[in-house]
Amino acid sequence: MRIVLLGAPGSGKGTQAKLMVEQLNIPHVSTGDLFRAAIAAKTPLGLAAKEVMDKGDLVSDDITLGMLKERITQADASAGFILDGFPRNLVQAEMLEGLLKELEMTLDHALLIQVDPDEVVARIAKRAEIEGRADDTEDVVRNRLNVYKEQTAPVGEFYKKQDIVTEILGKGSIEDVQERIQAVLRF
Repeated sequence: MRIVLLGAPGSGKGTQAKLMVEQLNIPHVSTGDLFRAAIAAKTPLGLAAKEVMDKGDLVSDDITLGMLKERITQADASAGFILDGFPRNLVQAEMLEGLLKELEMTLDHALLIQVDPDEVVARIAKRAEIEGRADDTEDVVRNRLNVYKEQTAPVGEFYKKQDIVTEILGKGSIEDVQERIQAVLRF
């Protein structure tokens, strides 16, 4: 099963992905984790990403897509994967679609976890307090939500046109959200 997780920062994508990994026995593929692993392993793409990141710039879509291709063609992803953090915009969604066609793969589901923006702010404030993260102020979080709305939310529409989006209510306990996802994926 090949799944893309979509949702605003603080919507619970990472938490739900970890639970889905245990239940579906497929890898959680996070672009941030890919960057860190490739840099640590000093792969050619990792070295290219490190050079860009060391300058404070964003890693290009081409480098990101190359890392993604390497990861989803590994043996443990043969039964599927859960993408988290990619695609973040329409260009990346189109690039992913091209990559999957090249690999003769298709996405089965795009799960869009919907959470009220005020709840997202409260969740991230709580996380910041627990983890001691000073960078997660309300203003920063609201800006991240605006960026999400402008750049990432249209990805949901892209997948709606392909008829693979399911909106998941992200309100309630972790278990409540997990049950809603299980009902969609039927596991």
